[in-house]
Amino acid sequence: EGVPRLEAILSIPVTVQVVLGETSMPVAKLMKLGRGAVSTLDQKVGAPVSVLCNGRVVARGEVVVVDEENSRYGVSLTEIVGVAVRQDGDAGAA
Repeated sequence: EGVPRLEAILSIPVTVQVVLGETSMPVAKLMKLGRGAVSTLDQKVGAPVSVLCNGRVVARGEVVVVDEENSRYGVSLTEIVGVAVRQDGDAGAA
């Protein structure tokens, strides 16, 4: 009876996001963007990406090609972020 039953929580949906980087721009510039426009992000090529679950950073990793034929990417996890780090406000994107 004292053992928690994990079955109850294992089916709860979680939103997972992979953040490559961020940028900031005025609304006027945003309104001028069109097909083919390129926005420079704050991350460098090869820098770790952040993996977020429900908006909180839980891991970092590297972008990998999973299926070249169908142009599909994935993330190879390189670091699991500890609870102490997450509680210190590291819930934003890297």
